[in-house]
Amino acid sequence: MSDATHGFEGVLDYLTNEILEGRVVPGDRLPNERILAAQLGASRSAVREAIKVLNAQGVLTSSAGPGGGTRVAARQGAALGRMLRLHVALDAISFTEVTETRVVLERAAATAAAEQRNDAGLADLTAIVAAMWAATDAASFNQLDTSFHVTIARLGANRLVRDVTVAIREAVARPILLAEERLHGWDAMRERLNREHEGIVEALRLGDGELAAQRCEDHIRSAHRSLLP
Repeated sequence: MSDATHGFEGVLDYLTNEILEGRVVPGDRLPNERILAAQLGASRSAVREAIKVLNAQGVLTSSAGPGGGTRVAARQGAALGRMLRLHVALDAISFTEVTETRVVLERAAATAAAEQRNDAGLADLTAIVAAMWAATDAASFNQLDTSFHVTIARLGANRLVRDVTVAIREAVARPILLAEERLHGWDAMRERLNREHEGIVEALRLGDGELAAQRCEDHIRSAHRSLLP
């Protein structure tokens, strides 16, 4: 890099641009702090802080020992879900906004899952629904409910839709649980949700992407109305 980059923000911009421009790709190892600092005309502390920020965002991963160092993350980690959970908790993003985004993404995820369906994935969904029928407490049910929607997202081939769907579903898991725990008539609600889940699995098994997408949307909106009127 010809121009010296002195501060933390400059180092952060440089590393970000290296990734955006494709000069470093997932799995690539970055030069160590000393070399980066010399290349950029920055202090090692500025380099260290920039790397910490990108680590926290899930863009970089760092490990010690032989073969360690700092690398560009090979896959989306927990950072996206963590940031969304914080924004939801702080009311920076309303639950209604998250729900509308879920509808768009989960429709896409269900359509892709119907096209990419396989026996193993359908068996996983069927087993999750069976476990949900057996779960009587809201906490266990909520955890399985999250697994159900995440499994559908992972069946599709679109990694971006999958990863954002997973992050959003994880972000709303706690608000949904708190609403379920306060709900009167929980048993009736649980039975309705389970039947809706069975309908979604049936549509996926048929390979009917439009039906699966519509059932997912109806399910999400119905649950929202019941839990957070």
